[in-house]
This record gives sequence, C-alpha cells and structure tokens, in this order.
Amino acid sequence: MTVAAYLAGLPVDRRAELARVRRVIRKHLPKGYKEGVGFGMIIWSVPLRIYPDTYNGQPLCYAALAVQKGHSSLYLMSVYGSKTLAAQLKAGFKKAGKKLNMGKSCIRFRRAEDLDLDTIGKIVAKVPVSKYIAIAKAARRS
Repeated sequence: MTVAAYLAGLPVDRRAELARVRRVIRKHLPKGYKEGVGFGMIIWSVPLRIYPDTYNGQPLCYAALAVQKGHSSLYLMSVYGSKTLAAQLKAGFKKAGKKLNMGKSCIRFRRAEDLDLDTIGKIVAKVPVSKYIAIAKAARRS
C-alpha cells in the first residue's frame, strides 16, 4: 500500500488532520529516512539498504502516524529512547499550553491543533539517520 492509498482510505476529516501532522514531519525530517506504509500506518524509517541488521528484519522505524478507532497516534521512537528528547517534548507542550497525551513513544490526539507542532518538528529534526543507527546498535548490545 502507498501513503496516498492509506490517506485516501481515511474519512475526509481524519485525513486532513493527519495531513497537517505529516507536513510538519516531512518538513523537518532529516535526509535519509524513507516514508512508506508499514504495520498499518505511515512510517518514516531507515531503509534496509542503509541499515539491514535490524532485530526483526524490518526497516528501523523512526516515526509513524496512524489513525486509531477513537484518536490518531504519532509515534516518535527517538523520544522513547532519549530522556533528553522526552523532556524537551514535555517542556515544549507545556510552554505552548498543550496537554501531552503520551505513552512511551505514542502521542495520542484527535486534531492536529491538540499538538504542539513546532516542538514536534524540532524533535523530528534532532536525530539524523547516522545517529539513530548508532542508538539502535547500542540498544542491541545492552
């Protein structure tokens, strides 16, 4: 499935909300990550041709965006692995007066305006592919 097909299959209102968040991610995404569809969502990952030695044989996921039954989800895997980035995300939402509804890496939202898109853009931009691969390798060694 393509990203266009994934988006086309969504209700118009949900598609518009995801499109706003997707634009922010695409604008700030460091070079080298690839956009596609996997695991039933839009994903940005490290292509296997760059880093084939993943634990599950799938591209290393950096971020993902999905529509769930009652909300949408933004997965920021770099935040899950970094206390510093997690603190920056929380501080950005607090400063913007936004409520952060988050699990380990999953930010749940109904509308894009529920998010602090400026902070999300900054967080997405912080980890280039080479650094993310180094983080993944270190995690596998521990």
